[in-house]
Amino acid sequence: MKKLLLVLTTVLLSFSGLTTFAKPGDQLKYLPVQDGGRIKPYDSFSREMLEIVYGKGTYEGRKATEIILTWMLSPQAWADKKIFEVRNHQVLEAMKLPKDQRYFNGQELFGSDRFGLLRQELQAKRETKEKLNPYFQALQRLENQYFVFQEVAAGRMLKVLPPKEGDSWVAVADLPEAFQQKFVGITTAFVGYIGQVAQNSSAAEVNAAATKLDEAILDFEAAARTENPAIYDHAQKVKAEVHYNDFHPFRWAYVLYILAAIVLLLVWALSKESLVKTAWVFIALGFILHTYGFGLRMYIMERAPVSNMYETVIWVSWGTILFAGILELIYKFRSILFAGTLVAAFSLVIADFAPAVLDPTLQPLEPVLRSNYWLTIHVMTITISYAAFFLAFGLGDLGLFYYLRGEEKHHEKIRAIVTAIYRSMQIGVAFLAPGIILGGIWADYSWGRFWGWDPKETWALIALLGYLAVLHARYAGMIKNFGMVVTAIITFSLVIMAWYGVNFVLGAGLHSYGFGAGGVEYVSAFVAAHMLFALYVGVVRSGRNKKSAKSS
Repeated sequence: MKKLLLVLTTVLLSFSGLTTFAKPGDQLKYLPVQDGGRIKPYDSFSREMLEIVYGKGTYEGRKATEIILTWMLSPQAWADKKIFEVRNHQVLEAMKLPKDQRYFNGQELFGSDRFGLLRQELQAKRETKEKLNPYFQALQRLENQYFVFQEVAAGRMLKVLPPKEGDSWVAVADLPEAFQQKFVGITTAFVGYIGQVAQNSSAAEVNAAATKLDEAILDFEAAARTENPAIYDHAQKVKAEVHYNDFHPFRWAYVLYILAAIVLLLVWALSKESLVKTAWVFIALGFILHTYGFGLRMYIMERAPVSNMYETVIWVSWGTILFAGILELIYKFRSILFAGTLVAAFSLVIADFAPAVLDPTLQPLEPVLRSNYWLTIHVMTITISYAAFFLAFGLGDLGLFYYLRGEEKHHEKIRAIVTAIYRSMQIGVAFLAPGIILGGIWADYSWGRFWGWDPKETWALIALLGYLAVLHARYAGMIKNFGMVVTAIITFSLVIMAWYGVNFVLGAGLHSYGFGAGGVEYVSAFVAAHMLFALYVGVVRSGRNKKSAKSS
């Protein structure tokens, strides 16, 4: 066991180490850039810009750091490249474009009068102050794609020089002559480097060109630092962010959680209790990486990382593993740990593969959130309750599976699952109730009133009352085992509405800083599928009970 832990730890540290030491040509990634209200590495800037336009962090296997710089150096070379992603069929229909195509070049999208007419339509909709539906959200994204490409190509988006006074950095297009020359040194070295790579030159020639690029960037950084040393001092956080981008700690975390779930399945299939320790090792390593990723985001942004939907999903999955581990240590049911790893892995996979809906970028706080104290005690408290409820939901799914396989045969496992569901709900209520009260105090501090029946407040209260009703009904004997399993699934729809629905569906209220768009059809299908699953199991169980009654 100790040998296995040592081997796994060494492997993980090796992967981490691969992203720690920069290779020749990597200095470009570390170039400080001002964008989105903060200082970030060019690595993050380029990934975000490419994600906006193309929908992915790479283009045909080439890194974003290369792609974005070529947009600026030779925008005409991209005129015929299909780099603009459009997924909304209504937009494609309005622009008379094929619906089975996903990527288009600039001429196809912006070269006709239809784009101008659609922008006017979008502006008219904005003036009504109504929430944009998916069609107008897609139009808004298309407009943003057009703007980003044009601004990057013109050199107005990339801000690399701190001012002598003030906070707004100078874009490449506006650099003073002395710095223009130094930036030309970077672009010349960059062209030489990608030329060597394109020609499949020897490793020595590529490394020599990469070294020249690094030297040109370091020379520019040294000169830029003399302009305003105080606001150019971001080297450590820039390095930390590049490491975070390269290492993907949350991706490694869900891989380890999935491995843990597979090992737990083998425990049941092969009846080998000795494998449980292996599952714990995978979970522990995954949890460490999960925490490490959280810590990196906190260090880089100097705040609790729960300011948007992506960050709360990461936080909730972390809490699910924490609560599952605690309850497993107490009860040793195995099913708790299995449900926890599946829920956490599912959440992290969704966060990793849906960047268009769950924005993973590091963004400054909205003005209303600029209180680390309230952000920490209210938002983290109320969202950690969702972790406990999500665990109960996962256990409910597992319980329904056992009811399908046979209620009498798996009676003991079902009873254990119901106990875990009850405890998970109790934990959730213990965090949700004070979270709502703390939110009221913050609302009084920020908006001058404790409670205003804002949609976010109202749905959080509805979720609390829903779980309290279930717990009281169970305590009073009104809900039996099957009822607990089903209500664990049904009541989580209240959490989904409070957590996702208010921000992404209703889009109304004072909590506008959390609003987002996209994913409604997938979330709706997720909820409907589980409701139908619960109904199906209920019908099957009822039929079995009737047969048993007749046979007896």
